[in-house]
Amino acid sequence: MVAVAFAGAGMMKLTTSYMKMITNPDMAWTRDFSETQIKIIGALEVLGAIGVIAPMFVKKFGYLVPIAAMGLALTMIGAALTHIGRGEYEALIPNIVLFGLASYVANTRKGMLKK
Repeated sequence: MVAVAFAGAGMMKLTTSYMKMITNPDMAWTRDFSETQIKIIGALEVLGAIGVIAPMFVKKFGYLVPIAAMGLALTMIGAALTHIGRGEYEALIPNIVLFGLASYVANTRKGMLKK
């Protein structure tokens, strides 16, 4: 579930034009970032999603799961700080939920780091 959420959000940031994002009232936060920064955020979200699900297909990459999940959790901390700085407190709910899911995955899969 966490991989699907981040893959979708990341792909949206990678494929939607910057002008469309900054004019969307639901994406007002994008006005605080350059187009390049938004694309980097999107790429990190997609890569994090891949890191969480790749070991399902290639077992030797199991160590990526907790690392990718922790990276996604850190991304949500950055997102939350952005929304707090903008006074967009209602936007914190998805950040908190996704942070919790990513942290849960990182914590439950931390044993994969040793294999």
